[in-house]
Amino acid sequence: MDLTKDGEIMKSAYELDSGTRQYFRTELEKVIGEILETSYGGDYFKPAFFKSLPDRKIIIEIINQLREVIFPGYFNKGKIDLVSIKYYVGQSIVSLFEMLSEQIARSFQHDCLRNNSTSCIQCIQKGEEEAVKFLKTIPKIRRLLIKDVQAAYDGDPAAKSLDEIILSYPGVFAIMVYRIAHELYKQKIPLIPRIMTEYAHKVTGIDIHPAAEIGESFFIDHGTGVVIGETTKIGKNVRIYQGVTLGALSLPHNAGEQLRGRKRHPTIEDDVIIYAGATILGEKAVIGARSIIGGNLWITDPVPPDTRVIGEPPNLIYKKSPSNHSPGFT
Repeated sequence: MDLTKDGEIMKSAYELDSGTRQYFRTELEKVIGEILETSYGGDYFKPAFFKSLPDRKIIIEIINQLREVIFPGYFNKGKIDLVSIKYYVGQSIVSLFEMLSEQIARSFQHDCLRNNSTSCIQCIQKGEEEAVKFLKTIPKIRRLLIKDVQAAYDGDPAAKSLDEIILSYPGVFAIMVYRIAHELYKQKIPLIPRIMTEYAHKVTGIDIHPAAEIGESFFIDHGTGVVIGETTKIGKNVRIYQGVTLGALSLPHNAGEQLRGRKRHPTIEDDVIIYAGATILGEKAVIGARSIIGGNLWITDPVPPDTRVIGEPPNLIYKKSPSNHSPGFT
């Protein structure tokens, strides 16, 4: 065996590998430099440092623990009876206060860092104050959700019990998260309300902006694909089905800042039913009380109260299938 020759081959391969690695290191340094330049330049968003951001996992834990308090006995890990419930609720509220106050403080700190480039020394105290303020709204949230669950039972003949609705209906979960997030939104808590409703969106396919105003006894049947925009107003005893969009009209270029915070979405008055696939867009679309909106309709104008809106039936074509036909259309 020619060891000299083999050694030269190994040396040549090593030199080639070293040169290649040096080339990659140089290129990676360029990539890192360009990324950092876009992170700190005046025309780009600034990096969000970890300590100033709410923790999404803890916010999800807050949602789950709030659900256990709002619906005691349904989602708890242990058994609860009339004696133990007050201890369980008490312990849960203390735990929620600790988690929520920290996350709210982080959200305020994030705003301080983002806007003032300095940490707000009052954020921790503000987090505790806002956490207590929110926890005081739980009885109100419970009363609303009890009416929402009853509306689901009254509006769905397939429901066998209130328990079934609480345990399994995605619409009830999405509405619960919305009602929690809405209270935090009214307290002007940054970030957390939207994190909550987007989590519910991910889990259920139902997208409700926390700023929307929704009255009592609200029922979303099936639910997948429902969208309720930021400035939507919904009255009492409203029922909507899957695929309904309560959205805004398409915006002109660069109009986002001009319309930010202004009414852009529909108003749905009391006792309205909106069937599957209906799309209702814009602030002019005020659906009058006790109206019924048929499925797969596109509405951008007002609908008077006590109106039934339906589309013309499609022109269906019926053909007799041959006896030996295969599945599908031809």
